[in-house]
Amino acid sequence: MTEYGPRPVDRRLPTEEARDLMTLVRELADREIRPTAAEEEDAGHFPRATFTLLSESGLLSLPYDEEFGGGGQPYEVYLQVLEELAAARLTVGLGVSVHTLACHALAGYGSKEQRAERLPDMLGGGLLGAYCLSEPSSGSDAASLTTRATREGDTWTLEGTKAWTTHGGVADFYTVLARTGGSGAHGITAFLVPGDAEGLSAAAPERKMGMKGSPTAQLHFDAVRVPDSRRIGEEGQGFAIALSALDSGRLGIAACAVGVAQAALDEALAYTAERQQFGRPIADFQGLRFMLADMATQIEAGRALYLTAARLRDAGLPFSKEAAMAKLFCTDTAMRVTTDAVQLLGGYGYTLDFPAERYMREAKVLQIVEGTNQIQRMVIARHLAGPEKR
Repeated sequence: MTEYGPRPVDRRLPTEEARDLMTLVRELADREIRPTAAEEEDAGHFPRATFTLLSESGLLSLPYDEEFGGGGQPYEVYLQVLEELAAARLTVGLGVSVHTLACHALAGYGSKEQRAERLPDMLGGGLLGAYCLSEPSSGSDAASLTTRATREGDTWTLEGTKAWTTHGGVADFYTVLARTGGSGAHGITAFLVPGDAEGLSAAAPERKMGMKGSPTAQLHFDAVRVPDSRRIGEEGQGFAIALSALDSGRLGIAACAVGVAQAALDEALAYTAERQQFGRPIADFQGLRFMLADMATQIEAGRALYLTAARLRDAGLPFSKEAAMAKLFCTDTAMRVTTDAVQLLGGYGYTLDFPAERYMREAKVLQIVEGTNQIQRMVIARHLAGPEKR
């Protein structure tokens, strides 16, 4: 790795409080996350202590109401925090995004009593959440899920398997979408399941090409019983809750993608300024300078796109199309930028001694999670041209 550190991003933040928050995040990332990121990722180490520290620092609760222990920050600020964390280590940035997604259902659709009882611990009590929507046979077609919840009196029994669960097996709570009615989107209900529930087990984590420190696993629900007080929203409302969460979650993925791309650009800038060929730094060669210029332009465009969507959300305006656009553009940008960073480092970019190859491996998954980029294009097209004709 080069001796140069990342360059701070020049951010336009709405308040002095937000500027202080960003300073805190950068200092924490430089001190607690970035120095060990490569080693821990290589070892597949899950940074539970880091998430505990983030919880204690108020960084797992930023976009939620202060009434229930949240940080009361707009999405415009929260997403830029995610970007900083992902630039230091994607396992951490994406983990915060997933935790925020896992809290969304209860925060947005739970009763006042449910929120008062459970949200403070979920937001700032050291707990870590996960989100269970996908299944082995229902990924992009989430409305076809088959995990079933059956009611007997005031108790629900969950049976089935969830797949691709980030924090699977290590989370303290799971927001689970299960079928309580007939087929299709209208027969799905949301539940909050504790991580230590009897009958809940996790398979061995998936063996992945990147993000090895973030466990992704199948979860098996074998007669898992939860009281009706852990049902979130009305029966049959679960799919609508899931879609609303995914719109916000896609913005989290977009911000993480920009963070990874920024880290790759920083590495490429430092290396090309230091590497000498033909008697001068390779950053002096026009072909490489143009590559750097394109990388920086794409990153700035992605950042502007996710912030535009965030400001719509903060204003209470529709933002589903813009969230899909941000997720699509930012993750495609991360793939292009990280690939170019490897190219700019030449042979060194292909070695484990520099982080460029890790950024490239990590960027790939961002084009897949929380709706593949093909699905994002379908969402955007529906907003533009209406539903597909069947």
